[in-house]
Amino acid sequence: MLFLQDIYHIIGMEQDTSYMLLKSLDTPEDLRRLEADKLPEVCKELRQKIIDELSRNPGHFGSSLGVVELTVALHYVSNSPFDRIEWDVGHQAYGHKILTGRRDTFCTNRKLHGLCPFPSPHESEYDTFTCGHASNSISAALGMAVAAKKNGENNRHVVAVIGDGSMSGGLAFEGLNNASSTPNNLLIILNDNNMAIDRSVGGMKQYLLNLQMSEGYNKIRYKLSKMFYKWGILNEERRKSLIRFNNSLKSMLVQQQNVFEGMNIRYFGPIDGHDVNNLARVLKEIKDMQGPKLLHIHTTKGKGFGPAEKAATIWHAPGIFDKETGERIVIDTDGLPPLFQDVFGNTLLELAQQNDKIVGVTPAMPSGCSMNILMKAMPDRGFDVGIAEGHAVTFSGGMAKDGLIPFCNIYSSFMQRAYDNVIHDVAIQKLNVVLCLDRAGIVGEDGPTHHGAFDLAYMRPIPNLTVASPYDEHELRNLMYTAQLPDKGPFVIRYPRGRGVLVDWKSSFEEIQIGKGRKLKDGKDMAVITIGPIGNTARKAITRAEAESKMSIAHYDLRFLKPLDEEMLHEIGKNFCRIVTIEDGVLKGGMGSAILEFMADNRYTPTVRRIGLPDKFVEHGPVKDLHRLCGMDEEGIYKVLVSF
Repeated sequence: MLFLQDIYHIIGMEQDTSYMLLKSLDTPEDLRRLEADKLPEVCKELRQKIIDELSRNPGHFGSSLGVVELTVALHYVSNSPFDRIEWDVGHQAYGHKILTGRRDTFCTNRKLHGLCPFPSPHESEYDTFTCGHASNSISAALGMAVAAKKNGENNRHVVAVIGDGSMSGGLAFEGLNNASSTPNNLLIILNDNNMAIDRSVGGMKQYLLNLQMSEGYNKIRYKLSKMFYKWGILNEERRKSLIRFNNSLKSMLVQQQNVFEGMNIRYFGPIDGHDVNNLARVLKEIKDMQGPKLLHIHTTKGKGFGPAEKAATIWHAPGIFDKETGERIVIDTDGLPPLFQDVFGNTLLELAQQNDKIVGVTPAMPSGCSMNILMKAMPDRGFDVGIAEGHAVTFSGGMAKDGLIPFCNIYSSFMQRAYDNVIHDVAIQKLNVVLCLDRAGIVGEDGPTHHGAFDLAYMRPIPNLTVASPYDEHELRNLMYTAQLPDKGPFVIRYPRGRGVLVDWKSSFEEIQIGKGRKLKDGKDMAVITIGPIGNTARKAITRAEAESKMSIAHYDLRFLKPLDEEMLHEIGKNFCRIVTIEDGVLKGGMGSAILEFMADNRYTPTVRRIGLPDKFVEHGPVKDLHRLCGMDEEGIYKVLVSF
């Protein structure tokens, strides 16, 4: 373990790599002027650039190293930005950013006001579509491919790059299904590294491992089709019929069904994703082929950096590290409060040991949400369903229907993808599913696609839900305990990324009355209502405001957004003419809106000031900086209190 002085040393080290080729590549057009034999050296320098930069400025490491050769080959063969390259999720796009005019500013990646953490059309014309959530690349790229046809841009090539983990998502298959029936020339590149953030799960993993294809076979097939088109023997309808017959024949001969060709999508591969010259050759050969096609490549996550190749999960986003030794720079956390996710993981195991009905469900993030603690101790009680948030919720609903109590943990921004499932498959039936929303509120450097901004607002209107947020770690444990008690129905618990406030976090369990808030502090002049851990920041601001003014400020912890503690709110409405609401979520439709509705419905007429996230997508950057920009830090809250 290294300490603060070591971190300063690593950050302060000058990079001595000359990047003889890379420094001459300001755009992909510069790359395309090189002879093909220079491409391996470009890859070498690009990989070293990523290692150098991320050793000092943390980000998504392993994914970007794994697609260096693919990135170089794509930009070498394509005519980007006219040709479209759509990256799924965007974890792997650092090489793409460096090659597309952002080499010298890449040191600002993920920093406040710096480069975006994922590809963004607002940042560069080379970034074709918003990235951040998994499995959308095929659908988005198919839309672009169809638009190219409709616009008469027959020379525009569209490529979707998707990983094996994202391919398990339902949206990916919806895109594949549509691609098979809609005229298009889309190229899908399946990056199969057999390693999602956590291990790839399900049948797709095994299928990709076993899939084989003859390169010679594809060459012959392509040449014959070109001849038949030229002679007028083959047209589009005949081509589809022939493909179906051909695929059936091939399946019989090799005794293996190819799911992609079963959908009339031409399949090529698998090929070595780290042979840049062969990749470029194959891409050049297939890019002008008519109809949808899929190139399957095998890569190694973290390629070129030994520690990352050996431990892909850890090196997905490793933080600062020593690029020479491979040692991660881990700050000593002794004496600090725990991460909320770790309180969740340890508490879930503790509850599962007491209640044999409890199971855990997560979509591909067992280590990220700490459900791996349960899965290690009780492997048969924890389920990683892969990148499939909607399925995770409905799967949980099915288990709850027959008596189990699922704790379904999904990051807040990812739960947006399962909204219908919450309503249709859980809430209507009042099923005993505990929906734990990790990363609620501002999450930091991952930016607007990952901020858990909307969950309070989007969960609040749904009937039959209990929606709660803990003030601290003890409250999280007690809410989890309460949620698994008999007949509590659908129960939502949201909590933020990062550390809590209690070093002594492990407390005995205590049931919390549903819909019951609490008064944390008496006051006469003003009432502050908070929900969730941001109440701790508010407490500091209240103490400061009272010390520097003559105000007496009451502080209430709402606890439950749904149902509201109406008795407490009646007390506030009768006794205060000034109310401040504070939430780590959007103001539109959130907790503050609920308070305003209650006061209006009950004919109370206080003046209400609301603090929370504004009506815009908040940029990326450290959490403390973003809270400051949104007026949600101690200073911002203090200013509202003393000026109100």
